[in-house]
Amino acid sequence: MEVTARLRYVQGSAQKMRLVADLIRGKGVQEAVNLLGVTKKSAARHVEKCLKSAIANAENREDHVDVDRLYVKEIFVDGGPMAKRIRPAPMGRAFRILKRQSHITVKLDTHKGPEPAAKPQKPRQSAKPAKA
Repeated sequence: MEVTARLRYVQGSAQKMRLVADLIRGKGVQEAVNLLGVTKKSAARHVEKCLKSAIANAENREDHVDVDRLYVKEIFVDGGPMAKRIRPAPMGRAFRILKRQSHITVKLDTHKGPEPAAKPQKPRQSAKPAKA
C-alpha cells in the first residue's frame, strides 16, 4: 500500500530542503521522525510535517495499517515559484532578491513479508588458525 503526502509552497530553497530529505530516504517511519526531531536545519520541521501527514494519510486510508512496518519509499523536493523583491544598492541601483519556495513530496510504503527478527550476533573468529 503506497501513501502520498505533499506540502506545497514552503518558504525555503529546494537545495536546502533536499539536504534534509536525503537523511530519511529509505528509513523506517519511526526512525525518520526521530532523526528529523533532532536535526538542527530549519527545513527539518517542514519535512517532518509532511512525513507526519503521510503517516496520518496511511492510518485514515486503512484501519489495520501497521505504522511500524511503514518506510519512506520515495521523497523528493521540487522548486516552487519565486517571489521577486528589490533591495537598494549604491549609486541608485537595485539588487534583486529571490525568495524561493519548494514543494515536498513523501511516498510511504509497507515492508513486504513477515517482520524480520533481529538475529543474534555470532562472535567473530579470527582468520588465523590457532597454534598447536
